[in-house]
Order: sequence, then structure tokens, then C-alpha cells
Amino acid sequence: MVDSLRGFFKEIKNPDRQLVVLNRDAEYPVRRLLDSMLDGQPVSVRDLDVADEETDTVALFEGDEILARSTLDELLESVLLINSDLYKTGAIDLDEITLPDVLQGLDEVPFRLRGYPDSNKEKLLLISISRVIERIAAETGGGRLRASFQRLSRLNDERGTYRVYEILSNSGIDVHLYGVGDTDPSDDLPVTVHTGTSYPYRRSWFVVFRPPTDAEISDPAALLALEDEPNVWDGFGTFRQPLVEEIETYIADNI
Repeated sequence: MVDSLRGFFKEIKNPDRQLVVLNRDAEYPVRRLLDSMLDGQPVSVRDLDVADEETDTVALFEGDEILARSTLDELLESVLLINSDLYKTGAIDLDEITLPDVLQGLDEVPFRLRGYPDSNKEKLLLISISRVIERIAAETGGGRLRASFQRLSRLNDERGTYRVYEILSNSGIDVHLYGVGDTDPSDDLPVTVHTGTSYPYRRSWFVVFRPPTDAEISDPAALLALEDEPNVWDGFGTFRQPLVEEIETYIADNI
């Protein structure tokens, strides 16, 4: 039985996976962008020339098996050439946000990531996962979404984030927001607000979506990250239904 948010890190599968750039034709600066996002993480990146494969294909391996493929261009357009300000300002519409198959295939791999200014790219992976979960919720148009912000005033500070939650809360989704109560988003949005000053409110970052049981498209998803050191996050994403439901239930009962 999990007795804390940290306990869920013992519940993940933590698969041994690696990214391989097949038949790379792109210049080294492009390759370094991929390295910079995954530097120091439990996912290695290497180049490999393989017959009968397209150039600049990124493959996700587990052992000798290829689990997913994405083009290097897909990674560039969706993550590597993006910065977090584009999400904060709303320059990218919610329905335009995608996560390439090879990055979605890194679910339940634990990451330790630094935020800006220590790193320009590392935390972006978690930001992208959280936005994809919000897009899935918006497309489903029902169910329940729980999200933490550390400070609830971040919703007002980040125009793009506010717009996302305006869309979600007006789309038939039961939205619950968590954080230190330095403002009350429920004054303007149809959301349920949970405030406090304990560790989960101040140092957790989660986006958890549990779709309705009768949804035609049922895609549960969760991101969970914890800031045990200033600006350093331990986090993972999961699309495994039992784990998503366990995380959502824990938050509902304990935070």
C-alpha cells in the first residue's frame, strides 16, 4: 500500500530502454539537442547504421526489440525546438501538442530533471507529457483531471496555462486544482480548488486524468514529479490504467 506520493516511484516498471538514431544524416547540432534533453538520464542515445531503414529515424529499443519509431523531424518539431515559454504564453494551441511515439514509449522510466536556468531542455519532457495529458482530457470531454501547481497564482501568471484550464473546465471535465492558496482560480473558472502548505502542495507536480468509464476513447494518463531539491525534479509519466487510477485515488483521499 502506497503511503506517499514518493511511494509511487516504487510502483513503476522502470524498463531498460534506449533511443537509437538510425542512419543519421542530420548535423551534429541536431543530435546534441537530443543528447541535451536526456543527459544524465537512464535512457542512452546512440547512432546506428542499419540497412532498409529510413534516414534520421529514431527507434526506441528494449533489448533487441524496437518498440516504437519516430522521425528526428517529429522530435524536433514537437519537443527539441520548443521552449517552455511557448506553452506558458499559449503560442502553441492545445490541439497541436503531440508526443512522438518514442517519447511516449518512455512511460514509467524515472527521470531526474533540472529546470531553467540550470537546463533549457531537461524539464521540457515533463512539460510536454503534462500538456499531452491535458489534450487527451480535452478530446475526451469528460472524466476527472487533477493537477498541482505549487502556487495557484501560476495560472494567472501563465496565459497559456490559464487558457488550457479554461478549456478543460468548460468541457465537461471535473477539474481539481492543488497548490498553495495565494489566489482562488474558482473565482473565474468552474473548478474545485484544494489548498494547503504541506509538502504535496508545495513540492509536487502532477497531472492525472481519469476518463469516464463509458468513454468511447478511454486513455487514462498521469504525470507525477516531486521537487526534493530546489529546481530538481524526479518524475515519470504513465498510461497504465491501474497505476493511473491508484495515483488519482491516493490524491483524492490524501491531498
